[in-house]
Amino acid sequence: MIVGLIVNPVAGLGGAVALKGSDGPDIQARALALGAVPRAAERAAAALRALRARRPDVLVRTVAGPMGEDSARAAGVPYRVAHRPPATSTSTGAAGPRTSTGAADTRTSTGAADTRAAVAALGDVDLLLFAGGDGTARDVLDAGPRPPVLGVPAGVKVYSGCFAVSPAAAGATAAGFDGRTVDAEVVDLDEEGHRAGLVGARLYGTLRVPAARERLSGRKTGSSAAPPGSADSIARAVVAGMRPGTAYALGPGATTLAVGRALGLALTPLGVDVVRDGALLAPDVTEQRLHAIAMSQVTHGVLSVIGGQGFVIGRGNQQFSPRVLAALAGVVVLATQQKLAALGGRPLLVDSGDPRADAAFEGHVRVVTGHRESVLYRISSASEELS
Repeated sequence: MIVGLIVNPVAGLGGAVALKGSDGPDIQARALALGAVPRAAERAAAALRALRARRPDVLVRTVAGPMGEDSARAAGVPYRVAHRPPATSTSTGAAGPRTSTGAADTRTSTGAADTRAAVAALGDVDLLLFAGGDGTARDVLDAGPRPPVLGVPAGVKVYSGCFAVSPAAAGATAAGFDGRTVDAEVVDLDEEGHRAGLVGARLYGTLRVPAARERLSGRKTGSSAAPPGSADSIARAVVAGMRPGTAYALGPGATTLAVGRALGLALTPLGVDVVRDGALLAPDVTEQRLHAIAMSQVTHGVLSVIGGQGFVIGRGNQQFSPRVLAALAGVVVLATQQKLAALGGRPLLVDSGDPRADAAFEGHVRVVTGHRESVLYRISSASEELS
């Protein structure tokens, strides 16, 4: 089996540092200055490990340096470099591109043209894996890939339906690929508008992906179908349950914004805000700031469910890192009954990047669905082997 691999080495940089995306060299430089750590290379390596565990005969064709070679080497899979982008830096391992001093280097292979050229160079593989987010998916689509493709989720925003639910699921799906495909949607999202709270994702096109619906994340859907007042009813329940002297970290989403309205606060669209005793304690926090708060005082996370996908952690709220989750006193999950029903019995999902942290959520979680209304709903690690 021959699998292609393309990695966007800067995908996901902006998540934990509250930048809500990673598109553009200015944002990438700002993210690194704020302490962001590249994560796409390791997530790609995790997918390759899962692939080789099931298909020892796999051969990976990839791109030199941080665009794939580093990940293949870290995963210990046989690979061949099929493409060398201009001025590829020498790298050291799977943590992302490095300079000779060991500092993170995002100067190379981060543009759309690099991704498109890599897709063209890897046209003779059985399946093409790419690690990134929605922007990377659009670049892959623009290149007109000949083989079927599958996304390894590594970006801040992963709203498109062409991604597996986790790196492990991507590897397992690739290993079991039998040639059957379905069309999956790729969405277009203006990142500047996204940072301002104007999500407005639109259909950009479709890509052929393996026919493994249970392991695909599906396209994110909005909450417009929910009856009027649903979010406000949930918000009243959350506010009524808030304890004096306790901090609450409100994740992104329309439902958590309703909690802010119920408190009389204007929260950060698509950000994480911390409130205590009805007042704003810390707006638009980074992962580092949220961890410091959770370590210094009793803090609960308040998280909404992504419609159509079921993710609670790991999509657009990377501030809730494994160490933050470990420091929280508890997590409150919010969703309308309509959003849960639309999942068709599929579980809620957690993809923090740490399988042990994700496993801690396995089982059932109480989901607030309205004022004095809640249900127990199954929640799983996105890395779990799904049947």
